[in-house]
Amino acid sequence: MKNNSGRRPLIGITMGDGAGVGPEIIVKALTDKETYDYCRPLIIGDKGIMERAVSVVKAPVTVSGISDISEARFIFGTLDVLDLANLPADLPFSRVDGRAGKAAYEFIERAVKMALDGEIDAIATAPLNKEALSQGGCKYPGHTEILAALSGTKDYAMMLVSGPLKVIHVCTHVSMRKACDLITKERVLRIIKLAGETLRKMGITSPRIAVAGFNAHSGEGGLFGTEEINEIIPAIEESLKLGLAVTGPVPPDTVFYRAVIKKEFDIVVVMYHDQGHIPIKLLGFETGVNVTVGLPFIRTSVDHGTAFDIAGKGIADSRSMSEAIRLAATMADAGPDKGK
Repeated sequence: MKNNSGRRPLIGITMGDGAGVGPEIIVKALTDKETYDYCRPLIIGDKGIMERAVSVVKAPVTVSGISDISEARFIFGTLDVLDLANLPADLPFSRVDGRAGKAAYEFIERAVKMALDGEIDAIATAPLNKEALSQGGCKYPGHTEILAALSGTKDYAMMLVSGPLKVIHVCTHVSMRKACDLITKERVLRIIKLAGETLRKMGITSPRIAVAGFNAHSGEGGLFGTEEINEIIPAIEESLKLGLAVTGPVPPDTVFYRAVIKKEFDIVVVMYHDQGHIPIKLLGFETGVNVTVGLPFIRTSVDHGTAFDIAGKGIADSRSMSEAIRLAATMADAGPDKGK
């Protein structure tokens, strides 16, 4: 991807859990020279662990530990690491370790402060381990909750991107029984509006938004459920009054075909976790990207975990990390502050 504006957004890349594959996939992603054509990557992590990752993947690059962003050079072949120096060099691979969890939280904390202060244009995150976070004293279960808490954000959602498909969730990590309760007019409308706002930040000036039904055949006029009649349709009607280009509720068994094959929609508002995750992972398990929308800054992430089963072996697939950095740069370049 070439940067059309001539500007290279500064992307803060958090190292994630040092015992997992995060450091390795960051190194691999930054051995692609094209990355430096469209952004200035800054790793926020631990220099010693990043040096170990370079050795593990046998990458022809060096690591430059810095204490201030002004020291970064952003030159291909040298990895600029804002070194928090908060991990031991002999941190074991592939083990849940509270030290790694605590350090991973601190990387995020620093990145959020830098984003809020305008020092970086976006954040791209490597994976965390929830158990390690807990052992390290973090009360939040994962990235989304940490980012929301640190930025004081109440209204946020998960968007997934894989190739031609984008989905945004009304609800995610809850039971199907709980999902029924969360599908309200207010919540659906809020997610539709977030979908539009996010796509405009990505450079899509007039987003075409599809809203998936919740029940089979979108409820078949109430025969198979009333969520569409009572909650989803009123939300769509309200969004149309706001001038949004919204279609739905579209039956869940056809909406993705229409979005991907027929190219009728730019994004699909999905009602629950698997409704969105299954098509995304089918289209590109190794290349999916997670975007937290609604935050006061851009945040993208890999769509996988710490992969403890292969950490330290140098074989982790870095395509999701590469795509997360690429998308962060694209969104930053298309945003309202471009050209600064």
